[in-house]
Amino acid sequence: MHALVLRFAAAIVLAFGLLAPAHAGYTQTRHPIVLVHGLLGFDSLLGVYDYFYGIPGELKSGGARVYIADVSASNSSTLRGEQLIRQLDTLKALYGHGKFNLIGHSHGGPTIRYVASVRPDLVASITSVGSPHTGSAVADGLGVIAPPGSVAEALAAGFVNALSVLIEVLSGSGDPQNALAALDSLNSAGSAQFNALHPQGMPSSACGQGASVVNGVRYYSMGGTSVSTNWFDVGDPLLIAGSLFFGWESNDGLVGRCSSHLGVVLKDNYPWNHLDEVNQIFGLRGLFTPSPVSVYRAHANRLKNAGL
Repeated sequence: MHALVLRFAAAIVLAFGLLAPAHAGYTQTRHPIVLVHGLLGFDSLLGVYDYFYGIPGELKSGGARVYIADVSASNSSTLRGEQLIRQLDTLKALYGHGKFNLIGHSHGGPTIRYVASVRPDLVASITSVGSPHTGSAVADGLGVIAPPGSVAEALAAGFVNALSVLIEVLSGSGDPQNALAALDSLNSAGSAQFNALHPQGMPSSACGQGASVVNGVRYYSMGGTSVSTNWFDVGDPLLIAGSLFFGWESNDGLVGRCSSHLGVVLKDNYPWNHLDEVNQIFGLRGLFTPSPVSVYRAHANRLKNAGL
């Protein structure tokens, strides 16, 4: 009976993400891990608040070498991908790394796909988290609400560009911003064009899995299907609004379940919304839901065991 109680207590602690495998080398992958943010993202604000909240430190504590990418907060997948390639080439020249394990959230998914497509020599694996590989219904809806060439589009683009510049300043960067290019990359039409040029890892069926290995690069994906997960999370109202564009389709507030599929689908229905997927905001999420930090740690261990 006493042992049963201890097991139950351990399960509760695990559910809250307070207990994770901590033995040395658990996350020590062969190749460094590079985390790539999504739209309106950043590496770290003022050097104290990470986009991947609490995740880099936990990966490093298990032995992983971790780098945080610095790409435009809002711009096209191609331009962001080129920015990332320059950073990877620099890291390779400075530290002698051969390849990298790229993990991209949201728009970070197409960004890392571009790199794997045009420079597979730099990439050991890519993992997309909550990424709109076939486009986002929210991006499509915004195109209807603010049609191309309209005053509404100009106002919305101006606001997003200004916000992006502010994010860049707070993160100590000066990358170019282009909200309309970002929107064109994330809607259904733009995603279809991108997929025609960079099809690696894309499923052949509407909601299936893609090839696990292409050009020596391993492909993985995961995503969430909850929207409002914590009443104290200030990001939930925005995601509730975003979810209205999806009708009855399962989504995380910004990305549909099937759109998140790429390569080996590890899990596409975590009880997380789009911000929970990177442990935002301040780690708030639903009660008894899996810890994103622990999931990233477990995936790093998966990459390690795969020799990556």
